[in-house]
Amino acid sequence: MAEQAQYEELARQLSAVGAVKRDMGRILPPDCPAGSAAVLTLLGRHGDMRMSKLAELLSVDMSVTSRHVAHVAARGWIERIPDPADKRSRILRLTPAGLDQLDDLTRRSTRLLSERLSDWTDDEVGQLIRLMTRLRSSFGDCRSAPARIPAPVAPKTTRTPAST
Repeated sequence: MAEQAQYEELARQLSAVGAVKRDMGRILPPDCPAGSAAVLTLLGRHGDMRMSKLAELLSVDMSVTSRHVAHVAARGWIERIPDPADKRSRILRLTPAGLDQLDDLTRRSTRLLSERLSDWTDDEVGQLIRLMTRLRSSFGDCRSAPARIPAPVAPKTTRTPAST
């Protein structure tokens, strides 16, 4: 098991991953902000789905999901089709234009990663992928339940009798 100092350093490094995500966000086209890119990516990965499932995968509430969906639908990247199981619901589906946009996003991300990691070996990139996959697996499905952080244990104190 790792030592406390290693876990503290890991927490610092994971916090710094935000800078990597921001840098990746800078390559997005102006008409495709991060939320829209996430919608396209999830639909590309998981296929057609209801908005409730998309909200769960995005880890945001329905109002935020609705705004992202409205944005991508207005650009013709997705269509909302009636759900055969429940006519009140809609199924979200990528359109050919959405698939093109997703391909562009993938090319941009791949190009940035290949530039930033150009001095890494294939083995190092593979190791990073394996370790990040394992890290995510260790946390399980973080979207479905809030993390439970154990309360810190108070240090034991020794009581000395009061002098009289």
